[in-house]
Amino acid sequence: MQLAGEPMPNHRSTPGGPHGQPLAFWAAWDLAERPRRIALLVDDCQEEYRPYAGDILPNVQALVEAFRTARADSDGVCIAWSAWSRMFDDGISNAMDRWYGPRGLRPEQPENAAYVFTGADGLRPLAEIAPTPEEEAEGWFYLGKHLDMFWTFDEAGNSYLDEKLKALDIDTVVIVGLWTDECVLSTAYAANSRGYDVVVVGDAVDTATANQRTALTIAGSTVAKVLSTQQVLDYLAEDFTTGEPGAVKGTDHPDGRRPD
Repeated sequence: MQLAGEPMPNHRSTPGGPHGQPLAFWAAWDLAERPRRIALLVDDCQEEYRPYAGDILPNVQALVEAFRTARADSDGVCIAWSAWSRMFDDGISNAMDRWYGPRGLRPEQPENAAYVFTGADGLRPLAEIAPTPEEEAEGWFYLGKHLDMFWTFDEAGNSYLDEKLKALDIDTVVIVGLWTDECVLSTAYAANSRGYDVVVVGDAVDTATANQRTALTIAGSTVAKVLSTQQVLDYLAEDFTTGEPGAVKGTDHPDGRRPD
């Protein structure tokens, strides 16, 4: 009871607040504090969204190049790309369609933000950060129809991305891309629930709404470490050490628990 009453190292209590509840949380860990097996998740950086990606594209490009360099020297580094692939005529009608509005809208007058209206070309990753033919052949680029990158499933019903990451014993994910308040935030929560340490790169994610700052605040005070591109680049160049497979995150359970 005495220990339970002591302040946690990663929060401040609200002076005079109700029940002494915390004012703010933040990640208690630092990237460099232990060896890691780490993945870069490039979330929906596709041609459909090019007009919104201009400010972050140089940072995403720098991170993709840095992770490729790190991958060349480590079996515990990978990059995964997803592309949002909802089309106005895809035949899906689920909660997202009910929330955003009716389906089947005319593509020349798009109103539903859930849809891609520029066709197949709009689903391709931005050329500057696109996967190589070899990376695509290995399955590191895939299409998604739900907000979080883990919500695409293989024939056995397992998360496609989670299975790819588990095969390399990845325990940490770094998220970049679009949109911060939708797919990025959803992926951050999903990754945390599956047992991964989560980094969101604050200047390598963006959104079309007014929610950028709010979304980063929520991510950084709940499930993720919000860092800058330069901080991640410095970590990879100076502090990254490959962790032993299974040392941190297990693969036998959906939430990443290690067996006893």
